[in-house]
Amino acid sequence: MKITFIGGGNMATALIGGMKQQGFSTVAIQVVEPNAAACKQLTNTFGVRATVSADASALACDVLVLAVKPQQMREAVAPLAGKLGNHLVISIAAGLRVADIARWLHHSRIVRAMPNTPALIGCGMTGLYADPSVDETGRIQAEKILTAVGATLWVPDEAQIDAITAVSGSGPAYVFYFIEAIEAAARALGIEAAAARRLTVETFIGASQLAAQSNESITTLRERVTSKGGTTEAALQRFAAQDVAEAIQQGVSAANARGQELGDLLGKD
Repeated sequence: MKITFIGGGNMATALIGGMKQQGFSTVAIQVVEPNAAACKQLTNTFGVRATVSADASALACDVLVLAVKPQQMREAVAPLAGKLGNHLVISIAAGLRVADIARWLHHSRIVRAMPNTPALIGCGMTGLYADPSVDETGRIQAEKILTAVGATLWVPDEAQIDAITAVSGSGPAYVFYFIEAIEAAARALGIEAAAARRLTVETFIGASQLAAQSNESITTLRERVTSKGGTTEAALQRFAAQDVAEAIQQGVSAANARGQELGDLLGKD
């Protein structure tokens, strides 16, 4: 499978690094990146061919991964319009809909993907949606690429990708927000900065691993930590009084709505 990335930023770098670790041949990977210095770095780091424009060699591939920012996508794919054959196109740009990318490319064999930043360390979560024109072979190709950096989840309705963007795409920022808050609370209680960071981060890692490995519901796991009249209950009662859970739900809903707005805005002619 020959793969060409359009864009050589953080997510492309994460995917290339993950694929290399999974045994992909970097000889079969190319990157189109307009920044010449970035091209040189990609070649030096991974041994891939990197070029500043989509030449004939770059298009001689099976899969094109569109890894540019949503606002730059239309301009980035313009040179490719009408030049694709049976290529599978995978877009990892948030908000952009398959129909709009298909219109710009004059090509419909497209998979829309929403990875997240833990892909940088091989622990990503990616939602996937395939246009009906994508066959089983195409779905397998897409999954093989994205599973190189973590787990995947296929959805039958493209609208669910906006929801996935709000949950797991933006989700790492929510986790970091909580880590920041708890770390700050630890420091306010007199714990030294490095220790506060370690206590907080390790707690999130451990709790996440416990949730991943347990067959019990998250509610049950929470209740097991919450003794009647204890310290945990005191904290959770304060969270409830401040409607923290409701605020989180409203925040995720706002992210979902913004994803839909971006799709409307960026996809219009």
